[in-house]
Amino acid sequence: MEIKDNHISYIEFKAKDLEKTKKFYSACFHWSFTDYGEWYVSFSESGLYGGFERTENDIVNGALVVLYHKDLKLIKSKIITAGGNITKDIFSFPGGRRFHFTDPSGNELAVWSDN
Repeated sequence: MEIKDNHISYIEFKAKDLEKTKKFYSACFHWSFTDYGEWYVSFSESGLYGGFERTENDIVNGALVVLYHKDLKLIKSKIITAGGNITKDIFSFPGGRRFHFTDPSGNELAVWSDN
């Protein structure tokens, strides 16, 4: 699948127990998993790439939609200018960098780049 700017490329969920979560989605939907330490697991074979982040907090809105953009500084500036709010500044992770923001309605999303 070609990665394009401004497209949804990944969805991230919260999970209390990664092992139980993997067993559930594997048994029900035949998803495949790749572990990234004790706090994160990615999934494939679901129609869209995604992952589960382990949390000890209550899960309210457990899904994080992740958009792609090759130029994080540019899109971050556009988000701020358009009235968005940066909730987690640019940080690195295995595979790239990303940041989180809320839109004017309070929905939290993220933007990532492999650059």
